[in-house]
Amino acid sequence: MIRPFLMLAAFFGLTGVALGAFAAHGLRQRLGADYLAVFQTGVQYQLIHALALIGVALLALHAPSRLLTAAGMLFALGVLLFSGSLYLLTLTGISKLGIITPIGGSAFLAGWVCLMLAAWTLRV
Repeated sequence: MIRPFLMLAAFFGLTGVALGAFAAHGLRQRLGADYLAVFQTGVQYQLIHALALIGVALLALHAPSRLLTAAGMLFALGVLLFSGSLYLLTLTGISKLGIITPIGGSAFLAGWVCLMLAAWTLRV
């Protein structure tokens, strides 16, 4: 799972930077300050978890485990659900999409728990 995690990290990093620039330059006139802040929150969490995926992939290179695989998958799921729902909510105005956001946040939390457990069981 190292290559897929690195590819996802690169994709999330690339699109996170692009979406951040899009928000700063293209959405500033279109969205209110509240929605712009929501969009930027999605970008921030996406970029943080792109870096986390790189860390998971590098750690898995040296000490592969099912917990690390789970952490990476949960981080990727979190980006899709958390950040993705925030992007869609701000761009479409469909407030019901906010129901998905906490599921993505829970995926992030579960990913960090898996990473913590993987570190705990690491034999160094």
